[in-house]
Amino acid sequence: MIYVTGDIHGDQILWDACISNFLKEGDNIIVLGDFGIGFFDGRYWTEEMFYDYLAEQKYTVLFVDDNHENFEKLNSFPVDQWHGGRVQFIRSNVIHLMRGEIYDIDGKKIFCFGGGYSLDKDYRVPGRTWWPQEMPDDGEYRNATKNLEECGFTVDYILTHTAPADTVEYMSRLNLGIKNSVVEEFPLTSYLQWIVETVRYDKWFFGHFHIDAEIWRNQYAVLDSIRELHTGELIKNRC
Repeated sequence: MIYVTGDIHGDQILWDACISNFLKEGDNIIVLGDFGIGFFDGRYWTEEMFYDYLAEQKYTVLFVDDNHENFEKLNSFPVDQWHGGRVQFIRSNVIHLMRGEIYDIDGKKIFCFGGGYSLDKDYRVPGRTWWPQEMPDDGEYRNATKNLEECGFTVDYILTHTAPADTVEYMSRLNLGIKNSVVEEFPLTSYLQWIVETVRYDKWFFGHFHIDAEIWRNQYAVLDSIRELHTGELIKNRC
């Protein structure tokens, strides 16, 4: 099975207690950003020990990146090919799905585009807890557009961290405490708006907003829920 879940923020205890014991051999789970590269040093395990622990499991961890990643560390991993798109292997079964890439998994095309803006940027330290690469650059936008054009602007699933501009605006009107005024994120949400208006897709999953809800237009906001990718069905809450 292929599942999606929301932000992890480098929480080893959350993973071990609420996710790992749910997954079975051969399963894939996709984290929709804020996986936590560079933030996994915990009370009991170092980050590398935690990745070694994941490497011993019989499931596969996939993730798109976002604003709670150490991009200096993430970008140090070599780029490889996997299921038709570029990836970075943290371990053989812990895989970064890169921005703008399209993957063929179980006969379905999955378009991924991470990135987002840190609302808490002013409280974080550049090069230690915050990196400017959290927002996509022009090359990543161009790469995404090229790949979408090559597949005829048709995919099965879209996985992102933030959401299209009109979805953010819609959520801001639902009394969920979501802001529609983060101008620093507008280049990304505007690009995702172009995608939603241009690309045919079945389902779209995103994290970032710390809510769990089926929003509209087959778009799902995911945090503590674990959903099945193909159906969008809510399988369980993490804890």
